[in-house]
Amino acid sequence: MGRGISLVPIWWKVTLEVPTVVLVMQKWTLYGATHGIDVTGEQEARAQSNCTFPPVVPNAQPILGDRDSFPENVTVTYKCNEGFVKVPGKSDSVICLNSKWSKVAEFCNRSCDVPTRLLFATLKKSFSQQNYFPEGSVVEYECRPGYRRDYSLSEKLTCLKNFKWSKPDEFCKKKSCPNPGDLTHGHVTIPNDILFGSSISFSCNVGYRLVGAASSYCVLADNSVEWSDPFPECQEIFCPDPPEISNGFIYDPQKTYVYQQSVKYKCKIGFTLIGENSIYCTVKDDQGEWSGPPPECRGSQTSTVTPGFQKPTTANVPGTKTTSAPQKSTTANVPGVEATSTPQKTTTAHVPAKQSSAVPRATSTPKGRGTPGSGASTITTGHACVTLTVLFVTLVTMG
Repeated sequence: MGRGISLVPIWWKVTLEVPTVVLVMQKWTLYGATHGIDVTGEQEARAQSNCTFPPVVPNAQPILGDRDSFPENVTVTYKCNEGFVKVPGKSDSVICLNSKWSKVAEFCNRSCDVPTRLLFATLKKSFSQQNYFPEGSVVEYECRPGYRRDYSLSEKLTCLKNFKWSKPDEFCKKKSCPNPGDLTHGHVTIPNDILFGSSISFSCNVGYRLVGAASSYCVLADNSVEWSDPFPECQEIFCPDPPEISNGFIYDPQKTYVYQQSVKYKCKIGFTLIGENSIYCTVKDDQGEWSGPPPECRGSQTSTVTPGFQKPTTANVPGTKTTSAPQKSTTANVPGVEATSTPQKTTTAHVPAKQSSAVPRATSTPKGRGTPGSGASTITTGHACVTLTVLFVTLVTMG
């Protein structure tokens, strides 16, 4: 065979007395054609310079990740167990130097948790960045915006022996918004109070509508508190002009009409009112409207007598005395009408009657004064006077 050199790997395992740490070493041997050469010294020296498992630190655990070996200059950091906090200023890590770990002092200690978060106050800035609060630690608070300091109560909390914070007093009180006062023609509803964060609501009396926000909130305003919205107004609601009616009119009309104000109607002479004689202003959905339709005025039905020529008729009028006269007719004389008296013909004057609401009545007029005689009666109705001429006929039986 030709002369040459070949490398033959030889594997072997060395187990150290360190928990969970296994070091694997590889030995390479050179074989020559005439003699072998051993080259394992460098690997053995490197293995001897590694550190063992990191030292135990009270109340802490090392952060190793996937590391299973600790060569020269490697650093291992610790974290505190639950319920313990790193003491500020103390080291929390070790470094491997010359196959040995650096010294580390106990740096984890019992501590209260982060101070209680209060609704009405915050930690002062000097304490807000701390996370280590051993027994007996004291922290101070200051009021949040919208709150005022109550100096009769302490603003401090203490970390007790059981590593719980002392119970806080309510040393900050809510600021109060200005008193809303009264709402003209309306109401202000205050559910609880007028302190920071509260709300109030507004409503109007019947017949008025709300103009503006229906509620307001007590909110921050710089370093004080105020109401979030301007207070609303209650404006009076007006009804539209009342409806007109035919053949009638509104009695005592007004320029405007508001809630519960009424309108009265009347009819012209000769017409009759049908329906209610009044309607009133009401409100629906913040709008004015009338309570109902207006009444109607309907014409009265009257009978008209058409004058005409008629034969003389004997009429008996109550309260009028009838007497017999010789065979002649009596003619009624009406002022302004010329009447001619003849034995065989009667002229009757027809006078148009004017409308009147008076009840007709019958009267008798004495003789001898230029007025109808005993055989005539006058029916008086208001301003019109109608004279009836009666022709009395006497039948004489000749024996």
